Amino acid sequence: MKPVANSHPALRIGLTGGIGSGKSTVAALLRHRGAFVIDADAIARASTLCGGSALSAIVDAFGADFIGPDGGLNRQRMRDHVFAQPEARRVLETIIHPFVGTEVQRLTASTHARCLVFDVPLLVESPHWRHQLDRVLVVDCSHATQIRRVSQRNGWDKATIDAVIRSQSPREQRLAAADWVLFNDTDQIEALQRCVKGLAQRFGL
Repeated sequence: MKPVANSHPALRIGLTGGIGSGKSTVAALLRHRGAFVIDADAIARASTLCGGSALSAIVDAFGADFIGPDGGLNRQRMRDHVFAQPEARRVLETIIHPFVGTEVQRLTASTHARCLVFDVPLLVESPHWRHQLDRVLVVDCSHATQIRRVSQRNGWDKATIDAVIRSQSPREQRLAAADWVLFNDTDQIEALQRCVKGLAQRFGL
């Protein structure tokens, strides 16, 4: 039997935030409340694993030296390379983005959820996203909090974290693109849960 279509189109929320902002935690909390979350970064990572759809083109563009012992992309080596050569980042994105777009379309068509949340780290940097969304939710925190969280989570030094932050859109640009801002500057999960609950109710969840 064919599924019954929703009588109202799904609300399409773009979710973004800088590294260490807590964006992934917010996505998980929204998923728990019934949103259908599409993680663009996870799709991109999957395309660069051993046997991934983007791997052959990456080898053609950058060489086999960027493939790790597990047969997938050597992410640390590529991260160092794109930080040193900004043009390399554009080449990598040109390769990966079409695969991400195709999978996002497939996942979007596969659900009848009333709220779709597109978890996109580079949403502001990718202008093609905005016209596909009804609203943009930015998870925000201070620079000091980003440094602390990423250092604790990844073990990176401050210089590495700052390099990643500089590679992303400026905080001010993300905030200017937001319809809603969730300021998440503490590690109290209960406070974040209350904020997400309020947003979820506005999303019809």
